[in-house]
Amino acid sequence: MSVQPKTYITPETYLELERQADYKSEYLNGEIYAMGGASPRHVLIVTNVVAELRNQLKNRPCTVYSTDLRLRVSPKGLYTYPDVVVVCNTPQFSDPHRDTLTNPTVIVEVLSQSTKDYDRGEKFEQYRTLASLQEYVLIAQDKPQVEHFVRQSDGAWWRSETYRLENTVELTAIGCHLKLAEVYDKIDLLNVR
Repeated sequence: MSVQPKTYITPETYLELERQADYKSEYLNGEIYAMGGASPRHVLIVTNVVAELRNQLKNRPCTVYSTDLRLRVSPKGLYTYPDVVVVCNTPQFSDPHRDTLTNPTVIVEVLSQSTKDYDRGEKFEQYRTLASLQEYVLIAQDKPQVEHFVRQSDGAWWRSETYRLENTVELTAIGCHLKLAEVYDKIDLLNVR
C-alpha cells in the first residue's frame, strides 16, 4: 500500500483560506489543522485571565488579546491562536490586514487533554523562537496548576509550578500577577471529568 504524499500549503495560501473560513485553523510547517471548540471551563478560565490582566494593564502601554487574534510565530512555521496574548508598546502585525500579530510579550495557554503535550512541547519550542516573548503560562483545567516559564538573560527558560488556589504567579515582564483563586473563579474543580 502506498501513502499519498502530503501537499505543502504555503503560508500565503493558508492566510487566504483562513481569512475566508467560518472556523479557525492552525498552520504548522505547511499543513493546516482545524481547531476544535473550547469547553465552558476553558472559556471561563480564559475570560478570568483576560479580565485580571486587562484590569492591571488598564493605564499602561500593554494590551491584552484573547483567542481570536492570530499569531505568526515564524513566516514559514507556525500560525496559531493563543488563548491569551499580552503585547507591550506597539503591536506589530505581519501584513496590512492587521490580523496576525508578531510581537507577543506574554502568552497564556489553557491546557486540554488533546493539546497539553503539544502546548508543552512543539508549540513551546516554536514560541521560544520569538525574540519578544518573555513569559509563557500554561493553565490546567482539571486542577489548580499553573506552569510559568520565564526567559532568562542568557536565553534559557526558567520554569516554576504553582498548585494552590491561595498562590499567585508573578508576571514580571508586564508587572502583573495572576492569583490562582481569580484564574479559577467559578470553576468547579470537584466535578472534573
